[in-house]
Amino acid sequence: MAATQYAYKVKDNRGKLVEGKVEADSESAVADKLRSMGYRPLEIKQANTGLDREIRLFGRERVKLKDLAVFSRQFATMINAGLSMLRTLTILSEQSENGELKRVLRLVKTDVEAGSSISAAFAKHPKVFPPLMVSMVRAGEAGGFLDQSMRQIADNFEAEVKLRGKIKAAMTYPVVVLILAILMVIGMLLFVVPIFRDMFATLGGTLPLPTRILVTLSEWMKYLAPLLAILTGAGLWAWRKYGQTEQVRNVVDPLKLRLPVFGKLFQKVALARFARTLSTLLKSGVPILTALEITGDSSGNVVISRALEQVKDSVKSGESISGPLAEHEVFPSMVVHMMASGEETGALDDMLGKIGEFYDQEVEATTESLTALIEPLMIAFLGTVVGSMIVALYLPIFKIFDLIQ
Repeated sequence: MAATQYAYKVKDNRGKLVEGKVEADSESAVADKLRSMGYRPLEIKQANTGLDREIRLFGRERVKLKDLAVFSRQFATMINAGLSMLRTLTILSEQSENGELKRVLRLVKTDVEAGSSISAAFAKHPKVFPPLMVSMVRAGEAGGFLDQSMRQIADNFEAEVKLRGKIKAAMTYPVVVLILAILMVIGMLLFVVPIFRDMFATLGGTLPLPTRILVTLSEWMKYLAPLLAILTGAGLWAWRKYGQTEQVRNVVDPLKLRLPVFGKLFQKVALARFARTLSTLLKSGVPILTALEITGDSSGNVVISRALEQVKDSVKSGESISGPLAEHEVFPSMVVHMMASGEETGALDDMLGKIGEFYDQEVEATTESLTALIEPLMIAFLGTVVGSMIVALYLPIFKIFDLIQ
């Protein structure tokens, strides 16, 4: 008989409510299992029924950064409470709401049971556990502070999720308005302008120049619309496939920092990610060269990644970290001086943490100001485009008596 998935609500020995899902043959089997784990069952019911059924149409479920943040914090809490590694992995694999993370955690548990370290087990799944997480877990295992490392990972991932949310908030409005404007223009050219064109043809005379341009565009759009749809689909496919390759990033990443409106925002986001990641790694005891390499890979911008490659060479020869950064425009003088001060006082990790907090606040302030600035500009843009088309269509009607004569 195939196992059924059940959703449960229990209370732990501290009286805290815990929810999750587990596979078992019956509700009584679930209850027995939960009691053996030290829980007091409150509610057990079959999961994935009716509207709660999970449907995945396109392959495996993706493990998001938010899922890893929740997992890391729960892991740290359980380890700190005295639970064994295997029991912690068992509980988290059963109550995880992400199907792919649940599957991978079961594999991790199997490897740990076979004698593997948890960092080595994580390293076998690079698509789920990023290098930053693997390195910090490895350092926590070696230093005996795994729970602290996992808590720092959770803090880092939660800050990154919040940062990405701010970027999406700044980008969503202009992108949506631009797409709506394009769709409205295409729709008018395909369906509205031809109606007016036929009406104008019965009037005779010469149409005004704006109207003639609009009619010509409408005739072209019958052939351009399918071509644009194909090119858009091909472009999206190509970006998903090749957008993160080194050749593309070498061109796109520097351009992102030079954009007139969003360039400063992208720079602040990259600096916040750089400072926070490097600070987290150094606090966890990760070796400096490894920390610089991981920070470069996870910075999200090839410009910063190249600068950190130069810093690695400087550190290998016994020089400072902050010195080479002054040669790169992407790092403001404030960042360089604060890092130099941190190196001199032996508190570089704390100083990087303050830099990260500063740029997180800068990103928040910039996104708010950009949203306030872009909203009226996009409304004006949309009104200008649609209004110009309407005026071009009605110009002949304004001169209808001249055309009839």
